[in-house]
Amino acid sequence: MTEPRTDWTRDEIAALFDLPFTELVYRAAEVHRQSFDPAEVQLSTLLSIKTGGCVEDCGYCSQSVSANSGVKATKLLEVQQVLQRAAQARDAGSTRFCMGAAWRNPKDRDMPAIIEMVKGVRSMGMETCMTLGMLTPAQADMLSDAGLDYYNHNIDTSPERYDQVITTRTMDDRLDTLSNVRMAGINVCSGGIVGMGETRADRVGFIHTLATLPDHPQSVPINALVPVKGTVLGDMLADTPLAKIDDVEFVRTVAVARITMPGSMVRLSAGRESMSEMTQAMCFLAGANSIFTGDKLLTAPNAGDDTDMAMFARLGLKPMAIDLRPAEVEAQRMPKGCAKLEAAE
Repeated sequence: MTEPRTDWTRDEIAALFDLPFTELVYRAAEVHRQSFDPAEVQLSTLLSIKTGGCVEDCGYCSQSVSANSGVKATKLLEVQQVLQRAAQARDAGSTRFCMGAAWRNPKDRDMPAIIEMVKGVRSMGMETCMTLGMLTPAQADMLSDAGLDYYNHNIDTSPERYDQVITTRTMDDRLDTLSNVRMAGINVCSGGIVGMGETRADRVGFIHTLATLPDHPQSVPINALVPVKGTVLGDMLADTPLAKIDDVEFVRTVAVARITMPGSMVRLSAGRESMSEMTQAMCFLAGANSIFTGDKLLTAPNAGDDTDMAMFARLGLKPMAIDLRPAEVEAQRMPKGCAKLEAAE
């Protein structure tokens, strides 16, 4: 098994991107097989538990109050509604249920309902993931005590490009929340979006930031921008050559993520509905081993369960099974305070 490194340099990562495509994919496939069954892909479901009205100005997001996308703000869903959707996802084959709320950060008054959602979904034998915006250490501890398996907080892009995409928070704000999550003993889910008009150097910087964290994110979502009319980036990139990242470059990004973060789940996320089946197959070959299934990702369209199962059948892939017996779950969790210990060292 390839030993994880957290001392990658940008030059090393740039050199991986520059490899001949077939050589890069071959190396990524080798690394992938050392830690994972290449025929297995985890099925995850993402539900928006609170849609729209977010005060952040993320240039890609239809849920921002700054966007003129037509997305209406809603209140937090009732716990029972969320659990019903989780049960449906489980019955459709998903082993991981992700819950997203369009907030800058959760209010303390929202936490009791959030905690009940985590406990309820986990009791169904599914992995749990939340994305609620920035967290305080106390909120991260509450989610950890409830048994949350993963917390998603994407860094989105490179540090150099960050303020061109978002101005209402900084990259350091994002990294602070990731540190709070790690210290609470929750697995980190953090990735970003490509196809936002960035350069390859930005993609190098994006991967470098993740691959040099104190611990690699246990989950790394790689999204392709879905340009939404009414958002800053959607309007800027629509009908231009930059509106869709080149498929080969997207696969390269997946492959470099796999090589630099060999033990992470690399998640093929938003943008799949516009990818050909062969592009997705190349992503699986290059080390992607998780997808979001269903017909919607928060407010963006997605391929759909039937389409995914037909693709799996043609490619000879199978859904990944997980064992969520209590002892197995606790063995997978990070120890609380690990980031504090690393900082002390």
